[in-house]
Amino acid sequence: MTKKYVAAIDQGTTSTRFMVFDHRGQIICSNQQEHQQIYPQPGWVEHNPDEIWQRTQSVIKNTLEIGNIDPKDIAALGIANQRETAIVWDKNTGKSYGNAIVWQDTRTHQICTSLAEVDGKDRFRDRCGLPLATYFSGPKIKWMLDNIAGLREAAIRGDAIFGNVDAFLIWHLTGGAHVTDVTNASRTMLMDLQTLDWDAETLEIMGIPHRILPEICPSSHVFGTAKGLLDGVPIAAALGDQHAALIGQTCFSVGEAKNTYGTGCFMLLNTGEAIVPSNHGLLTTVAYKLGESPAVYALEGSIAIAGALVQWLRDNLGIINTSAEVETLANTVEDSGGVYIVPAFSGLYAPYWQDSARGVIAGLTRYATKAHIARAVLEATAWQTREVLDAMNQDSGVQLLSLKVDGGMVVNHTLMQFQSDVLGVPVVRPAVAETTALGAAYAAGLAVGFWSKLAELRDNWAVDFTWEAQMLIALREQKYNLWKKAVTRTFDWEE
Repeated sequence: MTKKYVAAIDQGTTSTRFMVFDHRGQIICSNQQEHQQIYPQPGWVEHNPDEIWQRTQSVIKNTLEIGNIDPKDIAALGIANQRETAIVWDKNTGKSYGNAIVWQDTRTHQICTSLAEVDGKDRFRDRCGLPLATYFSGPKIKWMLDNIAGLREAAIRGDAIFGNVDAFLIWHLTGGAHVTDVTNASRTMLMDLQTLDWDAETLEIMGIPHRILPEICPSSHVFGTAKGLLDGVPIAAALGDQHAALIGQTCFSVGEAKNTYGTGCFMLLNTGEAIVPSNHGLLTTVAYKLGESPAVYALEGSIAIAGALVQWLRDNLGIINTSAEVETLANTVEDSGGVYIVPAFSGLYAPYWQDSARGVIAGLTRYATKAHIARAVLEATAWQTREVLDAMNQDSGVQLLSLKVDGGMVVNHTLMQFQSDVLGVPVVRPAVAETTALGAAYAAGLAVGFWSKLAELRDNWAVDFTWEAQMLIALREQKYNLWKKAVTRTFDWEE
């Protein structure tokens, strides 16, 4: 019997989705549920791993019922996940040792500062492509081992195991396979980009036992077979969400780039089989590895706060009631009235990597209203993206001619038009904007022969809408200079 579908779990920072796709990459059915954001103290961000697993099972069950889908018709399952979020659990019981430490969490600032006393924050960059920053999983594992009673002893015994969310879900779905893929491993600071294996010297310096770590596999690869709701379905792909979106946008050629607008904002540029070091504050990361083919690498610009700033406007300030209202409110004024918001809630990521930065609102006058604040919220994402694109152009030597975009915020025409204006290039939204889940499904389908070659995936890609730049260059650069001035006001806020 020919299988009809490929499915994907998209486990993100704020919610979990399950989506079923057909051979043309079209969504057949889906379900999504949010999970709790836990803030125990300033700078700390946590999730409950048990809640994430419960939500995952719930969205799978609901989607199968909504679409009347028989799991026997699903050829493979792919997983895309929030990256860098660290979970440690007992391999015998599945019980986690406390909450997951989320990628935005800054509690490891002192660990990173101490490690940087030797050779600075680029101490491990030659090996792992990343600066020392609170963003990545390695320092989070060290924090857990140092601060959770009995955990280090359990890790040394081999009872406690670590994973980013992909490994945690695969372990639960299969009933015990402890594996990860190269993209997620490349976000820990612990993997050597050339060997694609855990780096023994880095592990020793950070005091992390090797046996706590999962086995590293290709991104498109059969990791195991699901039990339970998806009984018998091969789990055939795992990718960090941004890497999955790169595949979903079919950026398979050197020089192709995409930008995902979610909780944070992440631009990836395909650099092919070349490991390109960054001199302008970007990350060098594994883009994907399809089966036995060589690994493909990318330059990445990571922005911590994008859609999360809209949520802050809604949940913390109460200026809007729903996220969609931000566009309506912003459109009641022509511009931000000189107001700039730099959302350095968790420090600044690319291209600055300043853990000690904190958010500011600059340029306030009595003229400013909540509408100007709403507009400044949207513009903050576009300006941060402009800084990343400038760095990418400098590192790669390739001038981007257009930008493929995806994620929850790309339905916001005001933001996308402003994005095109400040970049000076067309911004292109694909027909299927859920490219993260789609990319995980594509990688899974390739692993089991549901699709046989990349050209089939390219044929599925289609344009939904294109925004063209309209702003005068002189005005764009004047506004950009004020943005960069506002960014400097965030520096070194935390002593």
